[in-house]
Amino acid sequence: MGVLDLWETLKEAITAYTGLSPVTFFTVLALALTFYYVVSGLFAPPPPPPRTRDYEEETEPLPPPVQLGEITEEELKLYDGSDPKKPLLMAIKAQIYDVSQSRMFYGPGGPYALFAGKDASRALAKMSFEEKDLTGDITGLGPFELDALQDWEYKFMSKYVKVGTVKKTVPVTDGSAAPGEISEATNGDAAKPSEDGPSEKTVAEDENKAKDIRVVGEAAKE
Repeated sequence: MGVLDLWETLKEAITAYTGLSPVTFFTVLALALTFYYVVSGLFAPPPPPPRTRDYEEETEPLPPPVQLGEITEEELKLYDGSDPKKPLLMAIKAQIYDVSQSRMFYGPGGPYALFAGKDASRALAKMSFEEKDLTGDITGLGPFELDALQDWEYKFMSKYVKVGTVKKTVPVTDGSAAPGEISEATNGDAAKPSEDGPSEKTVAEDENKAKDIRVVGEAAKE
């Protein structure tokens, strides 16, 4: 069977099953395919934008956390995210954690950016964004606030790497002694006997007692 015979057979089949001429059938088929591609193109998602060099730099893997040991609160402020080359750190209850992986939250412009570079224990316990609460001092907090702080600490311990601790500075006073020492010294001086011997009042009282004894003795003899 040649090509012409195959074509004649196809035309007869198209006419028999569709009732259309071969030209009309192929025209309708072409229009249907065109309509399908147009409609699918309208609802298809747009292609992703080409990746730029800046995007590739932003998605670079984070360096491993660096252990800092014990640092002061002033040194901790250097890791508030203002320098992109330094890790982003935050402390809870004097324990420092590397939160660089959550830079969108704790980095510049993030909702919790004011906590970065600080020990924000009190602010987290009270869920406060006031400057006065950005401290590690948790004295005076209630039981519910301490529970909230404990939840934050558990979250940080499970999600972030601890890289150091905050060094607490204790003020040292020079010169004067402690109040307890002054009190003890005062009490000791009061209890210490006089080194200059009995006072004049004590001598006078002793003389009066001797006179009374003599008078009583003479009266007893009479």
